[in-house]
Amino acid sequence: MENKKVKSSSAGLSDKTSDIILVAITFLVLLIVAYPLYYVVVASFSDPYDVYAGKTFLLPSGFTLSGYKAVFAEKTIVSGYINSIKYTIIGTIFSVTMLYITAYPMAQKDLPGRKAISIFFLITMYFGGGLIPTYLVVKQTHLIYNMWSLFLPGGVAVGNMIIVRNFFQNSIPHDLIEAAGIDGCSKFRTFISVVIPLSMPIMAVMVVFSMVAYWNDWFTALIYLHADQAPLPLVMRNILIKSSASAAQASTISGGFAELNKLTESLKFCSMIVAAAPMLIVYPFVQKYFEKGFMSGAVKG
Repeated sequence: MENKKVKSSSAGLSDKTSDIILVAITFLVLLIVAYPLYYVVVASFSDPYDVYAGKTFLLPSGFTLSGYKAVFAEKTIVSGYINSIKYTIIGTIFSVTMLYITAYPMAQKDLPGRKAISIFFLITMYFGGGLIPTYLVVKQTHLIYNMWSLFLPGGVAVGNMIIVRNFFQNSIPHDLIEAAGIDGCSKFRTFISVVIPLSMPIMAVMVVFSMVAYWNDWFTALIYLHADQAPLPLVMRNILIKSSASAAQASTISGGFAELNKLTESLKFCSMIVAAAPMLIVYPFVQKYFEKGFMSGAVKG
């Protein structure tokens, strides 16, 4: 009995030790991942010269709000936010809808021409016409200066479509689909009432992927949209370019270059926070849907 008690106590000590080690490793990984973002936040409130001198670590050094004042002094910042929110919402809904209406049929093994269609999709992953042919296609379809030029040319992300298709094949029981058909559900009704509710985890993943992609996309807007249609990342880019150009012009003026260069460096950190803040705020509310518990109890026996 005593030997058993000793063994159990040593086993308990071993479990505690392993838990402590795992927590320590997790905390270390968290620091490695989170500190760069925290550093950018701190640097945005610090004197840029102190940042580059290595004086900024955990707290702002030479606290200043000049960078944020310069960013929000731009009249285009509000329109940039509005445009980005609009493009992100519309683009996410459109992309996820396109993913579902392509991935679900591709997940059906009895789909006629399934292999040929799969090859067609895969070819588009590795071969493209390039920027100029794509621009000509967008121009000929009269989408220049139209927000749909951001969505239609890349309406289906083939990599994401394959992920969703694999989810439909592997995570949604075929017996459940057959049971819905026996109960009198049409294929469309089965898709709406059975498949979509059970696929919320992968939908959440695709929503996050699409949101981040559309929120950060500035190059497509630079090519196809007018200046007043620019999303936030493009607006921030223009602010930085204008600030850098002003600093270069002020280099001939005594004392002017130092102040404008200082402001330009501060703008770099502030623009990162201003552009990333909405996604950082939204993500915690979406992240909970990543947990996969929606399939439990769907099929028994």
